[in-house]
Amino acid sequence: MRFRAFSVFLSLVMMFFLSGCSTQHNDESSKHGEEYQKVRLVMTANGTDIGIETLTARRFAKLVKDASGGNVQIEFYPNDELTGGNTNEAVKSLTEGAVDMGAYVSGTMSLLDSRLEVATIPWSFSSYQEARKVIDETGGDYYAKILSEYGLIYLGSTHNAMRQLTSNRNPMRSPQDLQGMKIRVLGGEVYRLFFSTLGADPIPLGWSELNIAIRQNVIEGQENGFFLMRSGNLDKIQKYMTVWNYLYENYLFVINRKTFEQLEPKTRTLLRVKMREACEWGRDYLEAEEAKIRVQFAKDGLEIIDLTPEELEVFKKKVAPLREQLKKKYGAEACKAFRIDMDKNF
Repeated sequence: MRFRAFSVFLSLVMMFFLSGCSTQHNDESSKHGEEYQKVRLVMTANGTDIGIETLTARRFAKLVKDASGGNVQIEFYPNDELTGGNTNEAVKSLTEGAVDMGAYVSGTMSLLDSRLEVATIPWSFSSYQEARKVIDETGGDYYAKILSEYGLIYLGSTHNAMRQLTSNRNPMRSPQDLQGMKIRVLGGEVYRLFFSTLGADPIPLGWSELNIAIRQNVIEGQENGFFLMRSGNLDKIQKYMTVWNYLYENYLFVINRKTFEQLEPKTRTLLRVKMREACEWGRDYLEAEEAKIRVQFAKDGLEIIDLTPEELEVFKKKVAPLREQLKKKYGAEACKAFRIDMDKNF
């Protein structure tokens, strides 16, 4: 009987001990979560489910959720789902506060202000590393200043691409190879002016329409980065690629100012810190993936052409007047922020 009584006593002690541990753990989790207000923010982007801005945004959402104990939730919608695929309306909804947060390339955000395209002046950056340094040290502050005029807070930037050129018509080693070529471009003015200067026929076209346009020979070539080309399987329907890093494009992550100002200070800090983490992750991820993708493209039969310094110089001389035009258009302040020398061309 003594043994049985002792066993019951021991069982009760163990149950109490385990219950106490469980309660303590739950209390600590609850306490951690209560450090942040409970809030749900809606975020939009026009990229696909596997686009780098989508991957970065989803990582951001997870970082914020984990750090806040689940109290701060980010609902993310790719493909401009919230505006029926209409990117212009999506940008408008951000400025009006109908959507809280967004991730769009600077060329798209230039719908608000053309100065946001300054970093896309051709051959302004020689590498991803240079772009990262300039944007993080001075360029980001310039983005923040311009975006604030439209009711948006700049939170961070991640790579879209150092952009390359593909074609079905012929290899492209000189401006003569581009004469009259129908090339799909983004809607920003820099893209149109650049290819027009080289004698091509730039055609603004939505990403979702590009694949079929190439298959139907409506479009002969296009320009993009390795990562996005793979997501659209463009290596399967294009024969030639010229690697020339002619332009750097990035995604800008923003939040509506009224939404941001309504948040508690610690929640604002959380969003800024976790966005920086997510953007750095996105940059690292894209750079690593591009190296792998290039190898795979070559294995799959895409002819990849690396321009020699002499060949590249011919293109640069051809677009030198355009660079001067764009620098004057965007102004000394913008160029200084992105370390583009106003007094010399390259």
